Amino acid sequence: MRSRVVSALIALVGALLLVSLFLHLVPGDPVDVMLGEQATQVDRAALRRAVGLDLPWYAQLWTFARDLGTGELRTSLPPFQRKVLPALGAALPYTLLLTVAAMAVSLLLALPLGVMAAARRGTPVDAAAMGVSVAGVALPRFWLGPVLIIVFALKLDWLPVSGAESWRHLVLPAFTLGTALAAFLARMTRATMLEALREDYVTVARAKGLSPRAVLWKHAFRNALLPLVTVLGLEFGALLGGAIVTEKVFAWPGMGTLLLTAIEKRDYNTVRATVLLFTFCYVLVNTLTDAAYAWVDPRVRRRS
Repeated sequence: MRSRVVSALIALVGALLLVSLFLHLVPGDPVDVMLGEQATQVDRAALRRAVGLDLPWYAQLWTFARDLGTGELRTSLPPFQRKVLPALGAALPYTLLLTVAAMAVSLLLALPLGVMAAARRGTPVDAAAMGVSVAGVALPRFWLGPVLIIVFALKLDWLPVSGAESWRHLVLPAFTLGTALAAFLARMTRATMLEALREDYVTVARAKGLSPRAVLWKHAFRNALLPLVTVLGLEFGALLGGAIVTEKVFAWPGMGTLLLTAIEKRDYNTVRATVLLFTFCYVLVNTLTDAAYAWVDPRVRRRS
């Protein structure tokens, strides 16, 4: 437990240092965003002192950490320096909802597809399933999102284009985000199922006269789950990263939209805080993934 806490702290500190370094390396000046390029040097210097941009980067980082710890962290630029934590608290549920919905879409598509391909290995069903998975991996999200908007929102008028007023607004971004993961998971499910179907306990189950469905789902599938749990924990971070672009495409009011808006405005404090929250969510999910091993595979409980 102690090692996990130390690893989580290292990940959070490393993410904070890296994002702070990159913010100071990217072109653009927050003062120009606020005052415009025609502002005088006197006005520029006054604004820098007012918001602390005249301090060295490590001093700015310390100020950020102090304000974050006290809950007084505010957006970087005046005139309306709003608190950052309430904005993060409002955006986080939307991102988590989108990520969970995308994960559900990917599992509903991938697991039956992968199991079916493994059970009918070498048949046209297997070839078709793997062809669909390859196509899903090859389709980029920034292209798939607009295509889904054109087809289902503009042409068919079945679903709304953007916003988050109802569950109908969640369908298109969830499918956009979950499709690529579903394609990858389908191939992973097929590979793990093929390995499980070659094990001795499957042969014994068949020799006992169990039905093919029972052998496939009760015996082979459960033992093939452990590698999938590992992949799901790792791919959660990919879903969070993909949510940044997907939220922007569908105007979904989550952390991705908040992060991109903060980057455009050079709002350093909001960028740092959002990246830290992304990192924390990723570390938390990986910790929960480790705990899920014991639930999926009793052998892990006995070893621990």
